[in-house]
Amino acid sequence: MKRLLQQLTQIPGPSGYEHQIREAVREMVAPHADEITTDALGNLIVRKGKVGQGKRIMLAAHMDEIGVMVSHIDENGFARFAPIGGVRPAYCLGGRVRFLNGRVGVINQEKTADPAKTLSLDQMFIDLGGADHGIKVGDVAAFDRTFADLGDRVVSKALDDRVGVAVLIRALRQLESTPHEVYFVFSVQEEVGVRGATTAAFRLAPDVGIAVDVTGWGDTPNVPPMVDVALGKGPAIKIRDGGMLADPRVVDWMISTAEKAKIPYQREVLLAGSTDARAIQLSRAGVPAGTISIPCRYVHSPSEMVDVHDAENAAALLAAMLSREVPF
Repeated sequence: MKRLLQQLTQIPGPSGYEHQIREAVREMVAPHADEITTDALGNLIVRKGKVGQGKRIMLAAHMDEIGVMVSHIDENGFARFAPIGGVRPAYCLGGRVRFLNGRVGVINQEKTADPAKTLSLDQMFIDLGGADHGIKVGDVAAFDRTFADLGDRVVSKALDDRVGVAVLIRALRQLESTPHEVYFVFSVQEEVGVRGATTAAFRLAPDVGIAVDVTGWGDTPNVPPMVDVALGKGPAIKIRDGGMLADPRVVDWMISTAEKAKIPYQREVLLAGSTDARAIQLSRAGVPAGTISIPCRYVHSPSEMVDVHDAENAAALLAAMLSREVPF
């Protein structure tokens, strides 16, 4: 799992520019797929199981990551930028970004910015290292940070949601057979409004939908007792988030499977934020949907942290669920 996470997180893929990560995932899943397609928006859709058998199940994990887009460049090679997704100013200062052509830039703020006031992106710039940089208005970059192995925990940029991508890949590899028609959707543009999952769900018209994504954490100092989720205690079964009430039948299916397979799990109530499951749930006439979450510290920072055992257990839970009949 660690090696897989390292491979996935180091490939750039800001929302709308997921082509490099999509091709890498395609190579990883090809030996285990019954069919692979890419839709017009760029979602990678991998089928496992015979068409028409059992339930049509859609799994979704998004390939895209937050990033920046250049909006203006002055004659000295300082670029203003717009966020792609939920870029947090507090995590930007002093950070590095890498453009798709390989050029690296450093984010800093105007000298006149008041350090006592809240940072804002419009007071920041990317230092491209001089006028000879080859970057143009509209070019995009992802945050640049190396992968770190801390034992049970790993740290990297883009674990939101490359850890979900890794879980889907691992579950697909573990799934020798399934009584269902299962679609592993590696979705695009989640960070800018669950766009890929929206179009994929409309196309597939699933009977059941499950997203795999990160969630918040409640196990660092002085965190308000609002998120009862910790790293290393198993994947979190979402009951509610800021955009979705998980279908109780899907929640019960996840919990009963986890308990039968003796897979550790947590119950998750997230107060803000949502996942691709929201888009699946609201597709067409509605779809029973839920989410398996990976607890992740410092979400939307260049140094996100997950416990590899949570990811491994999430993959085992998915494989167990897909190997049995859906109980509703």
